[in-house]
Amino acid sequence: MIEERAPVAMIVEDDPNVLGVVGDYLRADGFTVVAHADGANAIRALRASLPDVLVLDRMLPGYSGDEVCREARAVAPALPIIMLTALGGTDDRIDGLERGADDYLSKPFALRELVLRVNALIRRSRGGSVAAASVVRGPFRLDPARRRAWSGAQELVLAPREYDLLLYFVRNPDRIISREEVLREVWDWSAGEASTVTVHVRRLREKIEEDPNSPLFLLTEWGAGYRFAAGAVEPC
Repeated sequence: MIEERAPVAMIVEDDPNVLGVVGDYLRADGFTVVAHADGANAIRALRASLPDVLVLDRMLPGYSGDEVCREARAVAPALPIIMLTALGGTDDRIDGLERGADDYLSKPFALRELVLRVNALIRRSRGGSVAAASVVRGPFRLDPARRRAWSGAQELVLAPREYDLLLYFVRNPDRIISREEVLREVWDWSAGEASTVTVHVRRLREKIEEDPNSPLFLLTEWGAGYRFAAGAVEPC
């Protein structure tokens, strides 16, 4: 019987106390931890070997967390990334998500909440069972087992949350879906910031719509949520 390897968490944090506590807590939960105190070393490590999840402080000396996030997305678009930061305002959260993070946790945070969010990101990034059926809606085809998606013949390069969102929408065509439902079903959160969904929808539209400002497929239903228009046809 082959023993499944422990998931690898890379932590990038310049505060040694936070780095130590977060590392110890993740190890206690079964993770192998790779720790870096600055962005430059983290970027070199990412280019050499990818972890299963990146836990990233936004305020770093030298290379910022935003720069590390951008580099990580260039090297591995599907890598789950959660940002840790003292910048806890709504605008800061939105900005961090728009930089490419899948999740955003403000300091101080509960260690148990961090572990739950990290595990949720990894669980979704690993996809479903091998037998999971492909989903086809309009020009989109998704392969849940391999977490790959196409628009026509073009494969889409999606971050984990972007893929999860698209999959949920195409599985629920022509139905108005509230932001609260998206947080519950895609993020596994019972409560959270609606702006988190708004940012990820915006990022997803940039990748699936010809004109993200006038979407054909992922429509906003004002005051209610979103609707995936299964019958929409791309313009010639």
